[in-house]
Amino acid sequence: MMTGSKGWGARALLGVALALGSWVAQAQTTLRVTAIPDESPTELARKAAPLVKYLEKVMGQPVVFTPVTDYAAAVEALANKQVDLAWYGGFTYVQANIRSGGKAVPLVQRAEDAVFRSVFITTQPGIQNLADLKGKSVSFGSPSSTSGHLMPRSFLLQAQIEPERDFKRVAFSGAHDATIAAVAAGKVDAGALNISVWEKFVAEGKVDATKVRAFYTTPSYFDYNWTVHADMPAAQREKLAQAFLKLDANTPEGKEILALQRATRFIPTKHENYQGIEQAARSAGLLK
Repeated sequence: MMTGSKGWGARALLGVALALGSWVAQAQTTLRVTAIPDESPTELARKAAPLVKYLEKVMGQPVVFTPVTDYAAAVEALANKQVDLAWYGGFTYVQANIRSGGKAVPLVQRAEDAVFRSVFITTQPGIQNLADLKGKSVSFGSPSSTSGHLMPRSFLLQAQIEPERDFKRVAFSGAHDATIAAVAAGKVDAGALNISVWEKFVAEGKVDATKVRAFYTTPSYFDYNWTVHADMPAAQREKLAQAFLKLDANTPEGKEILALQRATRFIPTKHENYQGIEQAARSAGLLK
């Protein structure tokens, strides 16, 4: 029998060990989810809530959505296994795959992400095409955004337009909705962003489409996906993929989740789909 201070110390150590064991077990059984902050925190939380509830039911485990401050933090979170599942743009997936030593595994993407596009918007009547952007101030989203920076920059370069050389000023708003706000407020002459966010703002009347208009839509490319770390057990990975693939717009639950994700359905994806993104990033000097 343990008595005195020694007995108390042993019991205290045992209590700490049990608490730590409980914490580790909880961390291992909780599915931790994050997403690149390509929209406002309130919008990301609104989109995540029903998906978290659905995944908890299908996966049979607690699911926690943890927002991050910027795109780089989303990349580091998965690479360091601080989260199990991350919503990435094509470029952030490429960055996460490189940062993790090839251990980022893209599971699924929206059907729309196989033919994704960006738009350039403006309030200026004299801007009708990409060439008209010369000498103007232009905003991208986050520097690590696929649809808000990398691919718009890639198509500008293909048109022989070098932003730092040809624009009066290059700005970064940080997010797609912030780019719309900057253009609408006249802080910049034009901006580039994700087509689905633009279409959502127009459909919901959140932007005056009589003043702000899209004047150029890019060719299509692969974009967003849900990615896991390769160390996730294969059975769990498959169960998670199936949870997304089974979402059906004909059910009330599926309809709500898919609408918030701006998706008609989810489809399988693979690393090879994003090799074009990686090549574009290297050509633009955004990957060393």
